[in-house]
Amino acid sequence: MNLRLFQAALLLAAAGAIAILLALGTVVGLIGLAAVILGTLLTAPLGRGPGEGWWTLLAVGSVLSVIGALVALASEGLGGLLALLGGVATVAGAALGFPLDAAERPPRER
Repeated sequence: MNLRLFQAALLLAAAGAIAILLALGTVVGLIGLAAVILGTLLTAPLGRGPGEGWWTLLAVGSVLSVIGALVALASEGLGGLLALLGGVATVAGAALGFPLDAAERPPRER
């Protein structure tokens, strides 16, 4: 995966989490949830290995966002709290894993 695709995948996940956190409606929330999942899946090959704790944070945030969306069907309060925690974890993981240039963290080729 090249550097720009990697950066775009992290930005996609973060933008999706922000869309969920802003609660702009059901459709926007579902699009945001899909963006979080897609961004997390795209960065998965580069998130393995020592010193890659950012991806664990990103993955946990994605899982909490999905669980929050499902729980919100039965209990909006608890589901919203889980989605909030998931969104914050996703944004934090994306920020920690975001490379500014190729010298800082070149993506590994698989």
